[in-house]
Amino acid sequence: MSTVGALIRTLRNISERSTPPAADDMALALKAACAVLDNEGAQLRPADSGGLPGGVVYLRPELPLVALPDIHGRVELVLSALSASYPDHGVDEPLLYALDSGRAQLLFVGDYVHAEARARDRWMHAFEEFTGGFKKHAAMDQEMNESLGVLQVFGLLKQAYPDNVHGLKGNHENISNEEGEGNHAFGKFVLEGAMVAEYMQRFYPGAPLEAVYRLEKSLPLLAVGSSFLVSHAEPARFFEREEVIEYRSSPDVVEGLTWTDNDQAEPGSVYAMLGHYLRHCEPQEAVYLGGHRPVENLYALRAGGRYVQFHNPSRYIAATPPVNRLFDPERDVLELKKNKVLFDG
Repeated sequence: MSTVGALIRTLRNISERSTPPAADDMALALKAACAVLDNEGAQLRPADSGGLPGGVVYLRPELPLVALPDIHGRVELVLSALSASYPDHGVDEPLLYALDSGRAQLLFVGDYVHAEARARDRWMHAFEEFTGGFKKHAAMDQEMNESLGVLQVFGLLKQAYPDNVHGLKGNHENISNEEGEGNHAFGKFVLEGAMVAEYMQRFYPGAPLEAVYRLEKSLPLLAVGSSFLVSHAEPARFFEREEVIEYRSSPDVVEGLTWTDNDQAEPGSVYAMLGHYLRHCEPQEAVYLGGHRPVENLYALRAGGRYVQFHNPSRYIAATPPVNRLFDPERDVLELKKNKVLFDG
């Protein structure tokens, strides 16, 4: 079987399984992804003062890009994106094949884990399991199968296509539920962050848990394209390039690019970021893409129309910044056809 054929088979197995991954498989996939992330070249990710890849990733301007908003355990969203073609954006074959031949790029905009409102009832059952010491854990197993499955998929894709698949950190990338380093403990319906942390300590101690933690700390925060920027959340303020590169020692940068709520950003931050990172084009001709807060339809415009928010947790959405023209959200924010099969390849 070809390399891409073997990858398809593995991705399909992840999407079809009904139980969380084996600990060894989980550790292997994420440790391999971490090795790639920690050794990315300076042209792709300029190094910080400690010699590690910094918080800015430079996308290849000549290649079409598919950007996926918050995943939140939806493996099928990733498979749908990989199965789709984007002929209006220069990808006339399934995206996975275009990645395999080096003719496209894929960007995850963060929040790989924690199902949202679609799993509210499941979280309530899982909370009962949590308070019972996880003596029973069927509901939590379902949640972790989805969330860990997405991390596995990202890890496999990053390992297979290191220069063309990239992932940003979101506010949910906090497996230990820590308070600090730009992270905040998480709880929306119940105590999701604490529940996941306890589950990982109990069922994935040692290498698997360490691999997830290390992966989260290795993800960059800001992607720079030819005429667009991408971060998980709207920038809380203007962050200059060196600040973002040194994100490991700057909790304010981590928080400010992953946690910013609607209407919390300083006025002008989006325009200032566009002008600073995209000096070859006018800020009014560039866009800043992000997810984090849900939108009602395919997208919402903020910051005078320059910030395009495209996370809808009930729909499968992708943003496809064009290579040779200005971004048009009506044309370039797409709804994907749901696909759980991932080809016949």
